[in-house]
Amino acid sequence: MRALRRTTALAGVLGLTALVASATPASAATNDPLRGKQWGLTQVRAEQAWPTSRGAGATIAVVDTGVDLTHPDLAAKLVPGATFVGCTGGATVCSDGNWKGVDGVGQEPDAHGTHVSGIAAAITDNGTGVAGVAPDARIMPIKVLEDGSGNTADIARGIRWAADHGADVINLSLGSLPGTQVLSIVGVDPEVEEAIDYARTKGAVSVIAAGNTSTIACTSPGFSSSGICVGSTDKNELHSAFSELPIKPDLKVVSAPGGFAFGACDDDVWSTVPTEATSGCGVAGYDAFAGTSMATPHVAGVAALLLAQGRTVDQTEKAILTTARTPVLGLRGQFSPLYGYGVVDAQAAVASAR
Repeated sequence: MRALRRTTALAGVLGLTALVASATPASAATNDPLRGKQWGLTQVRAEQAWPTSRGAGATIAVVDTGVDLTHPDLAAKLVPGATFVGCTGGATVCSDGNWKGVDGVGQEPDAHGTHVSGIAAAITDNGTGVAGVAPDARIMPIKVLEDGSGNTADIARGIRWAADHGADVINLSLGSLPGTQVLSIVGVDPEVEEAIDYARTKGAVSVIAAGNTSTIACTSPGFSSSGICVGSTDKNELHSAFSELPIKPDLKVVSAPGGFAFGACDDDVWSTVPTEATSGCGVAGYDAFAGTSMATPHVAGVAALLLAQGRTVDQTEKAILTTARTPVLGLRGQFSPLYGYGVVDAQAAVASAR
């Protein structure tokens, strides 16, 4: 499934696809022009965490549709990446993670990975565009989807490559159709889940989108993998109508800002898009999307803040889960079907005991 660009939800295809679908207004503590529209950054209390950690030394692999490698809000943050779709001559890996792919053509759905990257770690306080949750973290562009979709083999290869090349966080804003969880559960198609397990052995935290089809559990690979599954909230901290309920067997689930999808641009999540892409909200190089795809990099950014403190994978996951807060009730680390363990809280997470 793909990002919900304004009001249209695009269905998934065979294999895995990109998962893209009033509250207290965002403050503008940085000089990024669009920071005031980034209610999600405010909801996860990212800025309050920055005096403690800004993510320096951590690398977030965005395993997705690739990234605009020249975007002014991302270019200086990028480490070498790789492409796993469209390779020729029998190669399974090629190119550098550019969103345009090996054919040099940038399709509209492939703006997705650039958008995800900006949420997690856009250059911050540079007088340009948006701010990122982990402003000093690096982004590793891994292109495993073309025209918004791909297959489990390429995605698994991308995850393993990222883990082998120093990724600390694996962001998977992608997923399969509801019901396909059974394939990995019965061992028919476990490649992505096994790759996530491998990344964990290499010290990487995986965060995975829950899905955008309003069912009662995370879609695959979020449902059956060892990573954290992420549901979506809107700007009022309500569970987003399009989002899967963040439920999986091991209960490693949280929520984060993903937008509304059926309202105005500012009801959704603003971030970077390729400078050559058309912006549905009228700002060149930036757009507002909705979806659990947008929720997931908020959590990836918080994971980077924690790993930059020297925490292990287990310590990082524990901090995210135990400090997340349930809206209205204000409870922390308490599971509920609507929010999982709650909305991620960067400030509380980085201040938590190790």
